[in-house]
Amino acid sequence: MIDYVLPLRWEDDSGLGELTAYLRGVSRHARVIVVDGSPQELFERHAAAWRGLAAHVRPAADLRFANGKVNGVLTGLRLARAEHVVIADDDVRHDEHTLARIDALLDDAELVRPQNHFDPAPWHALWDTARTLLNRGLGADYPGTFGVRRSFFHHMGGYDGDVLFENLELVRTVRAHGGRELWPLDLYVPRRPPDARRFWSQRVRQAYDDLAQPWRMALFLPVLPALAACAVRRRCAPVAAGAGAAVALAELGRRRAGGRHVFPATAPLFAPVWVLERATCSWLALGAALCGGVPYAGRRLRRAAHSARSLRRAAGSARPSLFARALRGAVGSARPSVFVRSLRGAARSVRSSLRVAQSGRRSGSLEARKPVALCEPSQNGFVDERPQRHSATVARPAGITSPS
Repeated sequence: MIDYVLPLRWEDDSGLGELTAYLRGVSRHARVIVVDGSPQELFERHAAAWRGLAAHVRPAADLRFANGKVNGVLTGLRLARAEHVVIADDDVRHDEHTLARIDALLDDAELVRPQNHFDPAPWHALWDTARTLLNRGLGADYPGTFGVRRSFFHHMGGYDGDVLFENLELVRTVRAHGGRELWPLDLYVPRRPPDARRFWSQRVRQAYDDLAQPWRMALFLPVLPALAACAVRRRCAPVAAGAGAAVALAELGRRRAGGRHVFPATAPLFAPVWVLERATCSWLALGAALCGGVPYAGRRLRRAAHSARSLRRAAGSARPSLFARALRGAVGSARPSVFVRSLRGAARSVRSSLRVAQSGRRSGSLEARKPVALCEPSQNGFVDERPQRHSATVARPAGITSPS
């Protein structure tokens, strides 16, 4: 059976009934692990509501990353027993079919990236859907849920949580260790939209993610000066052409892989609005970077994500004993199919490690930290962080091929 890790931290229980009903359905197809950093009163209420549905724990006390979601993910992966694990935010809504497909895809990959879509889709969700469609027009979107292979996750030592763009950090870390990533554009997983207040609160923080891709930030920064120049010269044609190109690209993303069945037809019309928003917030994000970082959970986060090059350097050298350990686990299995999959996984891991070793990369600080290998989670949570609902407005991209 696949494991399902849900990190959350709430300040109110307005969605408790709906989430409980959802977890009841998921528990029929997966072993659910909820890592709950909510205040004590809410934590106890959640424990009562989810008794028998999920393993309900606090984030591990030794994990003190600035990004609270990463603390929850690492704690959940410590407790996971299945080889295939789904990580999902509290607003993501999987069903039997999406879980089964991720489970199957993880036989041939170390990371699976599904495609989220809003259900329902109020006006601000349509606005944010334009970002998703632009992502799909040039590549793939970054969702609020991933599928990972537990053994590979532990082998790479987890990922750094002192960054704002934790999705990109996870993907880059998997790639740096030679892991294979699949992003099936037709694997649609619904998610609940945030309220409008939270939507607005995420604008600058999402733009700050582009600091992990400086050349992308450089693409958005000239937009406002260009618009000002067109206004001074009273030239409307370049503005209209740019807006039309954004709508066309978003519509292309909507039509890919049957997207017309899940994305509203009006969503591409919001693409120019989103581009203008990102162009404005990019300047605000740059100002926040110059002032020491973007505010997050009572502190400032300076780093959006580590570069792919630095993560490759930190990936470490090959471990010859890796295949032997995997082989011992395969021999101990009573099922031939598990034996074969274990052998294949071991061979892939050895090939990945050898590629890293042949490139002459040395072990770095991220590998040495091994956050998933420290200690078992305790019942001591954090009391100094703000709630993290991880809405779809936090889903962030990896590059210009997937605008955030």
